[in-house]
Amino acid sequence: MPLTPSRRSEVPPFTVMTVLQAVAEARAQGREVISLCAGEPGQGAPGPVRDVAAHLMINEIPLGYSETRGLLALRQAIAGHYLKWYDLDLDPERICVTTGSSGAFLLAFLSAFDPGDRVAVARPGYPAYVNILRSLGCEVVELDTGEEVRFQPTAELLAAAHTQAPLTGVILASPANPTGTMIADTELEAILTWCRDNEVRVVSDEIYHGVTFTGSVGTCAWQLDENAVVISSFSKYWGMTGWRLGWMLMPADLAPRIDALAGNLALCAPVPAQHAAVAGFTEESYAECERAVAGFALARKIVLDAIPRLGWAGVAPADGAFYVYAGIRDQLGPYADSVAWCSALLAEQDVAVTPGTDFDGAHGHEYIRLSLARGPDAVAEAIRRILPFQHSLANRGTSASVPRRKF
Repeated sequence: MPLTPSRRSEVPPFTVMTVLQAVAEARAQGREVISLCAGEPGQGAPGPVRDVAAHLMINEIPLGYSETRGLLALRQAIAGHYLKWYDLDLDPERICVTTGSSGAFLLAFLSAFDPGDRVAVARPGYPAYVNILRSLGCEVVELDTGEEVRFQPTAELLAAAHTQAPLTGVILASPANPTGTMIADTELEAILTWCRDNEVRVVSDEIYHGVTFTGSVGTCAWQLDENAVVISSFSKYWGMTGWRLGWMLMPADLAPRIDALAGNLALCAPVPAQHAAVAGFTEESYAECERAVAGFALARKIVLDAIPRLGWAGVAPADGAFYVYAGIRDQLGPYADSVAWCSALLAEQDVAVTPGTDFDGAHGHEYIRLSLARGPDAVAEAIRRILPFQHSLANRGTSASVPRRKF
């Protein structure tokens, strides 16, 4: 038999990365591209975090392995954060520091689900949930959400899926990527109650907490049920994407399994980033992060104010995160789908946004996602460029007369 890759590794690439490659190629040609495709905050790590990182390097402080669950000082700081934001008094031993939230998802899925288990996810949703679960042999049950349920799962949707065949788990995200929508507290309580009654494990993605525009940082699932796995990260609110640092709150029954898996898979999270991240919980750091959130809020307003002129429909309620997810079905013009539309926008106006196909295999060809993470100035200039492109589409004929574009 010839050597072949594993079937489990047959996952699609992340389209955002394909778009970013096209952006890099355009910039190499000297073009001034505005990229609104990645969920990467432009402000970077808070000053106190960078100061500690510089001190670590300059003074050649030993940076060997940490405990598998992470430095105690960092886990204590994270526990203090939960007391500050959620009035939760956590034992640091219930916290595991991970290599980004991505590492936490892998540990959560490995510890909670077996091959063949049915795990529900919202559609549209973050594609890595689906791809990681399928690579681990789980059956992904996509809940077709839409405007009528604010692009979020409901207890009723879960119950309907459960009647077809029992669910083992569900992934929640509030605020969500790509929509930015948040689950109302009453609905979150209903979902967690239904899951508890039906022995369905909840994995709650809370990495965008704090990047919100509703007056609330978000509700932590552990405020309602400590059987949930809670996952968060330094990448979004703290702007520390490349530091590759996240964490999870571990249910008591999963903690020993997660600890053993983490030690085998990664030994520990990046230690220099752990030392520096402790400073992310200072008042100065919180203040810097809040200024960044204010910038995202302004960028959000710029996009939402332009929606009537753009003619986009089915815009998801952008409660949080830094995305606007919008329907362009009636504004595609001569282009067959959102992939072709986004490719043409980049080619003609040097603006990069992400086609919705990355997030929704059923309806994503009619949607796009704009990232607000670059801030209000970049977003305002992007809208200035998109408007004439959008208005010109009506004069371009039909999709049959236009070659299909792709990145």
